[in-house]
Amino acid sequence: MRSLAIKLTLAFLLVGLTGSVLVAIIVQQRTQREFDQLIKNQSQENLVLYLGEYYETNGSWAGVETVFRSQQRSFPSLPVPDNEPRFDPRRSLFTLADANGRVIYGRNPAEHGGIVPKSDLENGVPIQVNGTVAGWLLFNPVLDRWRPGTPEGDFLASVNNAILVSAIVASVTALVMGGILAYTLTRSLRELTAGTRELAEGKLGHQVKVHSRDELGELANCFNQMSAALAHSTELRRQMTADIAHDLRTPLSVILGYTEALSDQKLDPGPEMFTVMHREALHLSHLVADLKTLSLADAGELPLNMQPFAPQELLKRTLEAHRVKAENKGIHLHVDAEDSLPLISVDVDRMAQVLGNLMSNALRYTPSGGQISLAVAVNGNKVCLSVSDNGAGILSQDLPFIFERSYRGDRARHQQEGETGLGLAIARSLVIAQGGTISVQSAEGQGTTFTLDFPAVEADKSASSSSV
Repeated sequence: MRSLAIKLTLAFLLVGLTGSVLVAIIVQQRTQREFDQLIKNQSQENLVLYLGEYYETNGSWAGVETVFRSQQRSFPSLPVPDNEPRFDPRRSLFTLADANGRVIYGRNPAEHGGIVPKSDLENGVPIQVNGTVAGWLLFNPVLDRWRPGTPEGDFLASVNNAILVSAIVASVTALVMGGILAYTLTRSLRELTAGTRELAEGKLGHQVKVHSRDELGELANCFNQMSAALAHSTELRRQMTADIAHDLRTPLSVILGYTEALSDQKLDPGPEMFTVMHREALHLSHLVADLKTLSLADAGELPLNMQPFAPQELLKRTLEAHRVKAENKGIHLHVDAEDSLPLISVDVDRMAQVLGNLMSNALRYTPSGGQISLAVAVNGNKVCLSVSDNGAGILSQDLPFIFERSYRGDRARHQQEGETGLGLAIARSLVIAQGGTISVQSAEGQGTTFTLDFPAVEADKSASSSSV
């Protein structure tokens, strides 16, 4: 049995059958008990009164069966075989015992003279005459008393038949409703299975219908998000592959052109030629290093030497590393940081790479006479490092994608400057690997601010090494 729909249908049927059987048993027993109680209540009050009057009049229980015979006429529906007298003590609903518990009259003549246990007498009704208990009246709860053919028996039979029919109808309803519910519940699963096969066959981006807002609907939503993310990620990787191929091809073409010309002795070797070849080789080396860093971060194997470090020192080192370049472009650098700030646990070399990438972007897009500010602020238990410039800013349509690999809003400008488009993607991967977050705020023509958030750590926290 491999079908989940069949399993669910049978489960609903089993629950329906179990409930129907339990209800039928409880209702049948309850009906029988209440019916016996009804008969008892109808007869007992008058019978106790008659028996009390009989004992008070006669002074004993002799001939008391006449009282029961008169009560028997109150139930003419009780069947009497043709070969039996109209009154049959065995069919009496009650047993009469004297004050000592000795049976005087009962449904079975063989019981006459027997002693009723005291516990049974306590469940009976005392017959009092002049304030004295003269006897006890006990009800006989015999289940087979109401025979078929009598109104009472026919009533109980009708009730039992109604219970049986109700149980059957409930079971059939449970089967039908179970089948419908099982089909409804498994419809989303079938569509998700089909969607999974579509993904396995390479049809990324496939979407399934969301039929509900329950757990299955949430699962379908998650599947659609995953499928869309896979399609988007695949498209980005394809674009990155094409961009990297182009970036590799450009310096390789230059190097191959010069080496081929040198091999054919069409050009004379000189310092300028070797400088160009060296610059292109460095560009290739940087590209390969960037790709290696990203691949290690993706695999969770990026080596990190985590240690508590002062955030203001990171910014000061970054400023000193880029001071000369900034001065050559006429850009003013400024650090806004207090001396007593919480430490952050980072890899100093990796953070230098992150801040270096951000500074390179800021220097690239800040015009001469502009300003770049490096600042540190404390927000609760987080330390926020920021790199701000008043340069060209980022277009609003490019802002959501700037951390994606090989995404370049101004593609021509990047290519002219030898950029690979991996700098911000690497920065984000390194920041996340160190337990931080990176965000950006920018407006076209008003500059850009990159913010790095890291948890603050205690000053005496020991240095540790790890791989992420």
